[in-house]
Amino acid sequence: MDLKQVIIINSDLEMSKGKVAAQASHASLNAYLRADNQKRSDWLSAGGKKVVVEESREKFPEVVREAERLNIPCYKVNDAGLTEVKSGSETAVGLGPEEASKIDKITGEMTLVK
Repeated sequence: MDLKQVIIINSDLEMSKGKVAAQASHASLNAYLRADNQKRSDWLSAGGKKVVVEESREKFPEVVREAERLNIPCYKVNDAGLTEVKSGSETAVGLGPEEASKIDKITGEMTLVK
């Protein structure tokens, strides 16, 4: 089974590279914790494939709804507002680990973060 995790960064916000890394970490860890134990174990054993893409925040509700419909572990990060963005800003969404083909139905057309 080809498992992966995809992190979606809010392209509408001007975040530093460090802020993006921190928000991606929050999204990754919390989505991982929502996956079942077998998927987590299999994903880690296979190397923990992870992809980071960007998308406008306006797509986040659709991403979350579709992830829930497909039963994909999902976590949306709302920032605390202590550094670069205002409190409550939606900075990232983590999906998976899950079968790559399922996640690709949601993120397959998104642009990789540069």
